[in-house]
Amino acid sequence: MDHPVCPRCPLCLRPIPPEARQSLHHLIPKLKGGKGGPTVLLHQICHNEIHATLTEAELARDYATIEALRAHPRLARFIAWVARRPPSFHSKTPGGRRKR
Repeated sequence: MDHPVCPRCPLCLRPIPPEARQSLHHLIPKLKGGKGGPTVLLHQICHNEIHATLTEAELARDYATIEALRAHPRLARFIAWVARRPPSFHSKTPGGRRKR
């Protein structure tokens, strides 16, 4: 079923239907000066994967754009995997969290 009026997740490019778990991602982390900065609406599972993969410092320094996030090897593998799931799919983030 297509969702013509739904926003699209800029990470995985799937629609975000109203029933999907979703959240706003600060392109520059709030802790690194991004409070009030640009945000993007993502599927919750996509947002979780970003924060499981990258530290706040890495996000601020090297991954402050969707293009950079999509190019990260682990995130690229995740995107290829999640793209085959329905738009409202959610699960626990697999694999370990990044080291702090």
